[in-house]
Amino acid sequence: MNEALPDVPEVRVVGLPQLTSGFDLVERLDLPMHLKVHGPLEPLGGEQLAKLAENINLKGRGGAGFPFHKKLRSVAETAIKRGVRPVVVVNGSEDEPACRKDTVLINRAPHLILDGALLVAEALGARTLVVGVTRESTQRSMEAALAERGLSNSRRSALKAFVQRNPVRMVTGAAASLIRSIDGGPAIPPGRKVSASQNGVGGAPTLLSNAETFAQLAIAARIGPERYGNTGLYDEPGTVMLTVSGAVARPMVIEVPTGVPLRYVLQLAGAPPVPQGVLTGGYHGKWIDAATVNEAIVSRNSLDAVGGALGAGAILPITQETCPLGESLRVAQWLAEESAGQCGPCYLGLPAAARGMEDIINGGGPAALEALKQVAKNVKRRGACSHPDGSAMFLESTIKAFTDDLAAHVLGNGCGRPVEGVLPLFEGGRTPAGITGGADAGEDSGGSRQKIYVDWTLCRGHGLCADILPEVFQLGADGFPTVAQAKVPQYAEAKALRAVRRCPALALRIEEDTRPQAPARNLPVLSQGRGRRALGR
Repeated sequence: MNEALPDVPEVRVVGLPQLTSGFDLVERLDLPMHLKVHGPLEPLGGEQLAKLAENINLKGRGGAGFPFHKKLRSVAETAIKRGVRPVVVVNGSEDEPACRKDTVLINRAPHLILDGALLVAEALGARTLVVGVTRESTQRSMEAALAERGLSNSRRSALKAFVQRNPVRMVTGAAASLIRSIDGGPAIPPGRKVSASQNGVGGAPTLLSNAETFAQLAIAARIGPERYGNTGLYDEPGTVMLTVSGAVARPMVIEVPTGVPLRYVLQLAGAPPVPQGVLTGGYHGKWIDAATVNEAIVSRNSLDAVGGALGAGAILPITQETCPLGESLRVAQWLAEESAGQCGPCYLGLPAAARGMEDIINGGGPAALEALKQVAKNVKRRGACSHPDGSAMFLESTIKAFTDDLAAHVLGNGCGRPVEGVLPLFEGGRTPAGITGGADAGEDSGGSRQKIYVDWTLCRGHGLCADILPEVFQLGADGFPTVAQAKVPQYAEAKALRAVRRCPALALRIEEDTRPQAPARNLPVLSQGRGRRALGR
């Protein structure tokens, strides 16, 4: 096990490579090698590009799955109507602990992503191209790629192009957060939801899409829709990039044609023959059980049909030997900590949901289960971004998928299994934290290690702590805090200090947690050498 997540794990491919072409030759395709592997690319008109995206049924690969051709046409129409130049933004912010596909593409095939982005910029008449990233390696690779193409942020450039680096936070990857940071604000969603296609960077219509989406567009533009459609399913042609981790022998990023059985992907990574469950789509995704795994194939429609989700392409099996509710609790606590701290349903609801899951595990009974269901229901569709919605979906899926374990905890003495911690999280060697924006905001810094304590010999139940710091303290029926100690979310550190200073009984104190943190079972640091291209290896 390792403290830090690797940016580039092992890369594999099933069938003929498309996005990963050339990975068996070099670690990173610079511009000359990129052209040798993929060949030149001719520009396309706006409607030609929209028809191409429509013919291959290209949808966003960042999780939401919005049809790309609709987004392209919407931006073009708005730009013409308003008489302004649109902006193109590549979202390479991959801030979920279990996702690495976009990071791999940016590090190893940055010019394929730029091909797609430049096609769109040319078709729309855009004069600004921004690539959003959150890691030092992706920033370095993409800045080098822009330099290799002679692109810069100079005022004299016909196309201004630059890299916007933000902190590694779950909310940073939201489209609204990225746009806000490009405009000089913090990398958190604004208070109101606005369509980027109508009002994006600098108020201009903005086409923002995921890094893999642009790379897929570049492949399709080279080989044409007919040849592109020869790979994968008829209604979802092409390949998909997946990150497979969790309880596997060989965590990896793998390119597979749509239609490949999910169990085959799991076998390649060395997953248990009969996993207890598989989390599909990442930590904003859904669980499916072992029986369902045998029915599922790699496609958005298939996974949706069996109760799963393709999402951001993360696939995470767990073994029969671990407590699935305990594994999910670790994720729920992390999701709560990832709140931007500005929407009540998120920064209050998600910690409450995590506590509800913990109550269930600790024998809280049917009342704890009903409370968790109610909290998950209440946080949906009430935030400035999709973080509370995705987190609620994950919690509801956990309750639905592991009914036997749920019954053992709610009605009995628990399932009797330990929590192995097989789902990767940013622990110990957590990479960047903090939610403020700016080009330098991505510098590595540790997560919050503050804990706040209640001295019961002094506490008189004034309740001021719950008013100031509701993320941590709730009052019980007796009017006293329901916890004696708790970790302070990073965004709430200032409020925690204020609660300590304003406690009338001086019953609160903050201490740094100096204990060495247990290393997370993360994706191992593997050599970033040549990916192995094979069908069964």
